[in-house]
Amino acid sequence: MNRSEARELVMKLIFQMDAQKDFSDDLRDRFLEEHFKGTSQRDYFLRLVHVLTEKRSLIDETIENSSDHWKLSRIAKVDLAITRAGAGEILFMEDVPDSVAINEAVNMAKKYSTEESGKYINGILGKIQKGKQAQTIGEE
Repeated sequence: MNRSEARELVMKLIFQMDAQKDFSDDLRDRFLEEHFKGTSQRDYFLRLVHVLTEKRSLIDETIENSSDHWKLSRIAKVDLAITRAGAGEILFMEDVPDSVAINEAVNMAKKYSTEESGKYINGILGKIQKGKQAQTIGEE
């Protein structure tokens, strides 16, 4: 399994957790059992899922603030799961280049949603990246 495939599984898990309103370790562990038998991307998967469950409120607030006055409830659930994964990588995973997180999210949107979704997600994640860069510059 490569990292792109692991990202897709993260998106699917986050989508499932959101749909079931269950962000528990139990659901994550059952998902792991089903999909991760001896894979090299298990640590990456666990780190990103941890970020997305522990920092969900901050990630959601950042997405909403970057989405031109759209409430999260108006964003298609699959697009929201993809955007959350990308935002989590940009904001909290320093070993993942921002451009890679954005590109992977856009590719997932094209695969699991629509071409328009890819453009929309690219715009949101681009704003998040610029906000992060501005904050970093302000801290120097």
